[in-house]
Amino acid sequence: MLQQLRVENYALIESLEIDFNRGLNIITGETGAGKSILLGALGLLLGGKSESGVQRDASRSCTIEGVFEIDRATFEEWFDENDLEWEPQVSIRRVITASGKSRAFIGDMPVQLSVLRELGDRLIDIHSQHRNLLIKDDSFRLNVVDGVAEQHALVAEYSAEYHRLGALRRRLAEMQREVEEYRRQYDYISFQYQELSTAKLKEGEQQELEEEYAMLTNADRIGEAVGGALASLDEEQTGALMRVRAMAGDLSRVADIFPRVAPLAERLQSAYVELRDIAAELGDVVDSVGADESRLESVSTRINTIYDLQQKHRVTSVAELLALQEEYRTKLEAMDTSSENSARMREEIAAVEQHCHTLADRITEGRRKAAPVISQSVKSMLSRLGIASAVFEVSIEPTEELSANGADCVEFLFSANPGMPARSIDRIASGGEISRVMLALKALMASRAGLPTIIFDEIDTGVSGRVADEVGEIVAEMGHGMQVINITHLPQVASKGDSHLLVYKTDGATHIRKLSTEERVEHIAAMLSGSTITAAAQQQARELLGL
Repeated sequence: MLQQLRVENYALIESLEIDFNRGLNIITGETGAGKSILLGALGLLLGGKSESGVQRDASRSCTIEGVFEIDRATFEEWFDENDLEWEPQVSIRRVITASGKSRAFIGDMPVQLSVLRELGDRLIDIHSQHRNLLIKDDSFRLNVVDGVAEQHALVAEYSAEYHRLGALRRRLAEMQREVEEYRRQYDYISFQYQELSTAKLKEGEQQELEEEYAMLTNADRIGEAVGGALASLDEEQTGALMRVRAMAGDLSRVADIFPRVAPLAERLQSAYVELRDIAAELGDVVDSVGADESRLESVSTRINTIYDLQQKHRVTSVAELLALQEEYRTKLEAMDTSSENSARMREEIAAVEQHCHTLADRITEGRRKAAPVISQSVKSMLSRLGIASAVFEVSIEPTEELSANGADCVEFLFSANPGMPARSIDRIASGGEISRVMLALKALMASRAGLPTIIFDEIDTGVSGRVADEVGEIVAEMGHGMQVINITHLPQVASKGDSHLLVYKTDGATHIRKLSTEERVEHIAAMLSGSTITAAAQQQARELLGL
C-alpha cells in the first residue's frame, strides 16, 4: 500500500507531503485546486512519460517520492529477478532535472524507467474517467475474464508459445526464400565449383610453375653458365678445386716451422670442401637442365589455366581461387540440406502449433467458466447502482485464427432496459452506464487480483442520491481488502472514507491536508449546501458520517 507521497516543484505544487491510511482514503477539493495534478505526479512516479515544463520553478529539479509497504510473498521474487533488495518498506523516487533529464530510483538504486513502470503496475491501478474507454478495448475485456478465471499464468505460457510459433514461421519463410534463391543459383554455382575442383589447384604451385617455366625457356643459357662454372672448378689440372687443394697442402707442409700459416692452411682446406660441394651441386644442375619441349608445353598450359581462372574470377592468386572453391562447396552443401532443414522446421512448427491449440482450448474453457461469474457479479452490482433491470453478458466466440491472447473474441453485452436485447456495451451504453459497469468490473477484479492499491478519479461522475450512496458503499467495501484512494465530488461517497484529505490552493500553489472529524463535518456540509453551511446540512453531514 501507498504510505506516503512527497512532491517537490511539480506543476502547481511547491512542496507537499501526504500520508495515506489503509482502507478507503477520500480526496476532495474545489475544481481547479489541483486534484488532477496529484494524479499526474503519481503517474510520473509510477513510470509515466515525462513532459517538458513539469517543474514549477524551471531552474530546479522536480522530485516525486512514494513510500510503499509491500508484501514479501508477492514482491520478493520480482525484486530478486531485478537484482534489487526487498524490504517491507520501499521508497520509489522519480527526479526530473532542470535540463529535462529523468532519473528513477527504487530504494537507493538507480533503475531503468521500464523497471519502475513494471513495479508501478504491480503496486497501483489508477482508474480515471477516460479509462472508461478501456471497455472498448479487446485486451482489457480479455484481461478481466482471465483475471476472474485466475489464468494469467496460463495465458502468459500460451503467449510465449504463440510468439515462438510466429518466430518459427518467419524463419521458415526465410528458409523458403533462401531455397528458391539457391535453386536459381544452383546450376551456376555447381558449374563454377566443378571447374575449380577439376583444376586440382594446389597452394603455392603457381610460383613453382613460373620458376620452372623460366628455367625451361632458358635451358641453353643456364646450361652454358653452369657447365662453364663446373669446368672452372673441376678441371683435372687447372681447375680451382685442384689448385686450392694444392695451396692448402703447400701451407700445411711449412706450418710446423712457420705456425702463422697454419690457420690459413685450415681456411684453404675449408674452402676446398665448400668448393667440392658446389661442384657436386653444379653437376646435379647440369644433369637436370635441358631443353624439354614436352614439359615446357605442359607447364605453359598449366600456367595459362591458372591465369584464365584468376582472370575469370577476378583474383590474383591460387589461394583466392581455393577460397572461392570452398565457398562454392559450402553453398552447394547448404542447398543440399535446405530441403531437409525446411522439413524439420515444418515438423517443429506443427508441434508448437498443436501445443498452442491445446493451451488455447484450456484458456477458452477457463473463460467460459468465468463468464457467468462475471455476468452475475456485474448485474448484482448494477442493481445496487440503480440499474435494476440491467442485463450484462460475457460473449465468448471462437476466432478463425490463433491470436496473441488465445482463440477467442470476448464481447461485453449490455442492456439497461427490460425487454431490450443485450448488445455490445460500447455501442448502446451511456457514459454514466459505462462508468457504473466499470466500477462493478473494477470491484470484481480488485477482489481477485490482490493489487495493493487502487485509485479512483471521480468514478462516481453522473450519479447522485441513493446511487451515489451505493457507490460509496461499494468503494468502502473494496477498502476492506485493499487500499483505495478515491477522488470525489459527492458528499455521500466522501463520508464513507476511513480518512479524508482536502486539496486546496493558496497563493497559486496546491496544498493538501488531512481533515479532523469536525472539519469533515463542515466540509461535507459545504459539499451538501454550498458556500452557506446550514444547520440542516451539518446535521445531514453528521448522519452521513455516522456520528
